[in-house]
Amino acid sequence: MPIGPDLAGRVALVTGASRGIGRAVALALAEAGADVVVNYRDRTVEAEAVAAAIRGLGRRALAVAADVADSEAVARMVARAEAQLGPIGILVNNAGIALRRDIEALTEAEFDRTMAVNLKSAWLCTQAVLPGMRARGWGRVVNISSGAARNAGVMGVHYNASKAGLEGLTRGYAARVVQDGVTVNAVAPSLIVTEMIRGREKDLARAIPLGRLGRPEEVAQAVLMVAGNAYMTGQTVQVNGGMLFN
Repeated sequence: MPIGPDLAGRVALVTGASRGIGRAVALALAEAGADVVVNYRDRTVEAEAVAAAIRGLGRRALAVAADVADSEAVARMVARAEAQLGPIGILVNNAGIALRRDIEALTEAEFDRTMAVNLKSAWLCTQAVLPGMRARGWGRVVNISSGAARNAGVMGVHYNASKAGLEGLTRGYAARVVQDGVTVNAVAPSLIVTEMIRGREKDLARAIPLGRLGRPEEVAQAVLMVAGNAYMTGQTVQVNGGMLFN
């Protein structure tokens, strides 16, 4: 039995895949054999570059602009992706925003937008691809959570709530689709080198027992692990250099 996943013949959709963790996940899935839909909202040049890199690995790729917090945009994205690449068998809900706000400064609009992008989008995308996964008897959903679902974090209560909700969504779906051949898991990175924490790397690294920040590729390794495991579902995998244990 091979240790690494063989995703040849599978089509993966990665939301928020133009940079950072999403980019690393998209490339890792392609390296494992999957064709990849690279979702993005505004960064066309970066998304097309990711798609080009995937094609350079010998896989098919499609960059699709869509606000995944909008149900109609999600429906159009999935329809276009499946028409061009085939049925989506792997969904990685990575899209998210991280507005750093203190309690007193947080506005209702900012709270609502955070919940829409970080939590509602995962529900919309899962609802869009799940019927096909269940009908075919195979599917993998991986939600990118955060250590902030379980500790104070550095962004604010809105971010905490969105990521905690994402882990609840993970368990709720996992319990209901496991007998259909579909697994649903979460990967929860903390303090990864991305634009989200740029400029604060040295200060934040002091809080990590390992002594450094994580790399997007290390998060992608965890995503590949759960995508390749048919027996693991409803779990949250922590990727945080020893900051937090389950």
